[in-house]
Amino acid sequence: MTDARPLHLTAAEPAPLPGYATGPVLGLQDRSAGRPSDSTSLYEHADLLVRTPDLPAALAAVLDSGAALLGARRGLITTTGRGTGRPVGLGLDRAGLGALETVPADHGPFAGLLGSPARSGRLLIEDLADDLAVGPRFREVAAQLGLGACFALTLATEQDGPLAAAAWFYDEPARPDERLQHLAQRYCEFAAPVLARQLAADRALRATRALRRSLLPDHLPVVPGVRLAARCRPAGLDHSCGSDWYDAIALPDGSLGLTVGSVSADGPGAGPGSAAGAAAAMGRVRAALRAYAVLEGEDPVSVLGDLELLLKTTEPARSATAVYACVQPAERRIALAGAGHCPPVLVGRHGAEFVETSLSAPLGMLSCWEAPGVELTAERGDVLVLYTEGLARRCGPTLHAGQATLRRAAADAPRDVRLDPDRLCGHLLETLAGAAPDEGATDDLVLLAVRFG
Repeated sequence: MTDARPLHLTAAEPAPLPGYATGPVLGLQDRSAGRPSDSTSLYEHADLLVRTPDLPAALAAVLDSGAALLGARRGLITTTGRGTGRPVGLGLDRAGLGALETVPADHGPFAGLLGSPARSGRLLIEDLADDLAVGPRFREVAAQLGLGACFALTLATEQDGPLAAAAWFYDEPARPDERLQHLAQRYCEFAAPVLARQLAADRALRATRALRRSLLPDHLPVVPGVRLAARCRPAGLDHSCGSDWYDAIALPDGSLGLTVGSVSADGPGAGPGSAAGAAAAMGRVRAALRAYAVLEGEDPVSVLGDLELLLKTTEPARSATAVYACVQPAERRIALAGAGHCPPVLVGRHGAEFVETSLSAPLGMLSCWEAPGVELTAERGDVLVLYTEGLARRCGPTLHAGQATLRRAAADAPRDVRLDPDRLCGHLLETLAGAAPDEGATDDLVLLAVRFG
């Protein structure tokens, strides 16, 4: 057991941040501790960091590399308010992370490290059990988790100030020697600007996701005679090449307008980077369709025809597929039309069948869009399922094969599931696309279901 020592909080001497315009670790070796093995180790850890694809991976890489450089087994990293806001742990389970979160910021492993100065700081607590400067709650948690010592560093840039703080824990009282501290400090100096870029990208990603959520309904209307449910699983923004919508509109005459559709990306040659623009265009198209539904919702062909004219006038570089249905709940009558979209599925007591809309081109593809409408009457207890192309493509080698698989999955759903549109949507999504989102998916997955009482 080492002697009780006060907390050691120091500001490391400022050093120029390593650039890597011509290589990921340019200049890092020259400022290492001087040993060839140290230079090699720093190079390897820095190279791993710049290869991380996103913020969570970057935070995990900082923890892993710091632990390897310092010879520690566990660690914790937290970002400032501009980041994730939740600590990320290494070698700590959820209960351990939760316990450390209860430690007051002024007396925990990051005490004094996330203030306003932009210079990097260090915090060394050699004995968490006996150091009188350690707060009682931190001492209690350390004993509970078996933490003997703590070494922490700030990750900061001159432009952004403190971005994050990382702490590494030893199982016994310990003091990493000056060489190890120096290596970890140099690594964090390199990691800070990389982390700054990942934080900026993460903020942009979260902002675009919030935009996409805000452009879809926050609730479905309550209409006598029918029950509604919907599911939407957006594709990752770094892969998405379009944006899908769903909507349900209670119309003034007591009928119900239902629609799903998809807006293409930013014109010819557009790639995944166009996701934000496609999401904004989807919001405009959906808002216009709502207006047309209120004005002439009982005529689906007119609604889609007006939408076609608007799209060609205001979004000439885009196309869209859509299906719009006008439902009379009391009579269970359905009138619908589609524009290059997958046919809806009507699920009944004896199975499921497609509601075959006539072949038609997507909106914005031809000089003039035309397609006849379809009318049918549902039975009591039937469920009409509208979906977008992404779901069909996920569950088959071709679009038509995927549609057939979706129809079979709806027909084979247990009876109690078919009676509940919300459970049916969840069942279809999990059966066809799996419980977890596919991070590499390029299409949104959208389902909208209405059950007739």
